[in-house]
Amino acid sequence: MRALFPGVCLLLFGLAAGSFRVRVPPHEQVARVARFVAHQCDWASMATISSHKPVVGQPFSNVFSVSDGPPGFSSGVPYMYLTRMEISVQDLEVNQQASLSMSLAQTAYCRQQGFDPQSPLCAHIILSGSVLEVNSTEAEFAKKALFTRHPEMIDWPSDHDWFFAKFNITQVWVLDYFGGVKTVSPEEYYQASPN
Repeated sequence: MRALFPGVCLLLFGLAAGSFRVRVPPHEQVARVARFVAHQCDWASMATISSHKPVVGQPFSNVFSVSDGPPGFSSGVPYMYLTRMEISVQDLEVNQQASLSMSLAQTAYCRQQGFDPQSPLCAHIILSGSVLEVNSTEAEFAKKALFTRHPEMIDWPSDHDWFFAKFNITQVWVLDYFGGVKTVSPEEYYQASPN
């Protein structure tokens, strides 16, 4: 009986997790979709302009953990925990301009719906802008936002001189339906509610 109990618990947990459904805002509400995707995603692909040989001046994409706030509390601002030892951060020291991509493909939503990650129905956003180190006041919120979603960060090596940064959005691109990409201004994006 005792050996059966963990298996039953795992089965019930799996059924509960499988029944969880993400509710994406209607595709006509483009800014809300963008905010929703930004809040649901725990990581992003960030493209910088490389400052490293042999690809100097070429796009260079890398994966970063992100958070726009603790679960259920979206600020819309993608925060990151960075070190200057990281190759993309070295690119940013030369040119702060970057692009950040996030997709619901990293959640269970697209799999549950049977959407391929490249399908426009598997909503994704591309943010254009720059990466900026945050001041000490904003760093407190960034720390809470990141450490609640990525608790492993708390134990990352202190000798790496970690710092908190944010993605300063200048343009939002949304692909969540057929018919091509839609754009949203930063003002529309920040005014929208992700819920």
